Amino acid sequence: MFHLFLLEEKKFGLFAKKYVEDVEFYAEDAGRTDNEFLARVVEKMIQAGATIINIPDTTGYCLPHQYGEKIAYLMNNVPNIDKAILSTHCHNDLGMATANSLAAVDAGARQIECTINGLGERAGNTALEEVVMAMKVRNDIMPYRTQIDSTKIMAISRRVATVSGFAVQFNKAIVGKNAFAHESGIHQDGMLKNAETFEIMRPEDVGLSETNLVMGKHSGRAALRSKLKDLGIDLADNQLNDVFVRFKDLADRKKEVFDEDLLALVRADTADEQSDHLNLKSLRVVCGTEGPQEASLELSI
Repeated sequence: MFHLFLLEEKKFGLFAKKYVEDVEFYAEDAGRTDNEFLARVVEKMIQAGATIINIPDTTGYCLPHQYGEKIAYLMNNVPNIDKAILSTHCHNDLGMATANSLAAVDAGARQIECTINGLGERAGNTALEEVVMAMKVRNDIMPYRTQIDSTKIMAISRRVATVSGFAVQFNKAIVGKNAFAHESGIHQDGMLKNAETFEIMRPEDVGLSETNLVMGKHSGRAALRSKLKDLGIDLADNQLNDVFVRFKDLADRKKEVFDEDLLALVRADTADEQSDHLNLKSLRVVCGTEGPQEASLELSI
């Protein structure tokens, strides 16, 4: 595939056509280009042999309705547009890359240039996982399909993050750590009753095994009981209430309460007060660069 720029367009187009069938013309900064001028250029490029016409929003300047209108204008004003495929290449400087790409597809584009995890110049490019799942979830109003196996999305996302060294932000759509995590008590309760209450797609659709109930200060009793059951612990109501009080106290001091913390809370609740375990009552350590060092430890048996 060739990416051609607007320099002696006919000569370059014919030269590329000698060697490959599939020639892509790339109209740099088309997002800010006058539509009438762009249409004339596209027509000439198709005449020169281009089979894919890429319309990049190089600076991420367009809003979705503008970019969609630009694609629609080309579809309606380039006489030989039926001989080529319109392609998108959107940047995310204003956070519009995915929206712009989908607006373009709705207007007639049939190729989306995108990247895993939205990697790319400056603020990145259209994220593959976002456009794939948007068309999958909202197929009712966007009756298009790709040949992407969405169940491989999470695996390739993690691979790219590892290889590139660019970690995925926790709240990144589709592939972020929190994308299928629920901490709010009312959300967790709704999820336990019916996952569709707060999830518009299944974790399995992108290659995850299950939804993650994040235990934190917003979590309720129902979520705590469910989480403990997953850990193999089934408490009576009064025991659950006791553990819940200590859980809320711990959650106020920690952003996230992990499985190990929950197990420790349960052990503390069910431990025999007369056990022969050592209990740490206090610990004081004083260290200095000069002079003696002091350490004291008090234990109760």
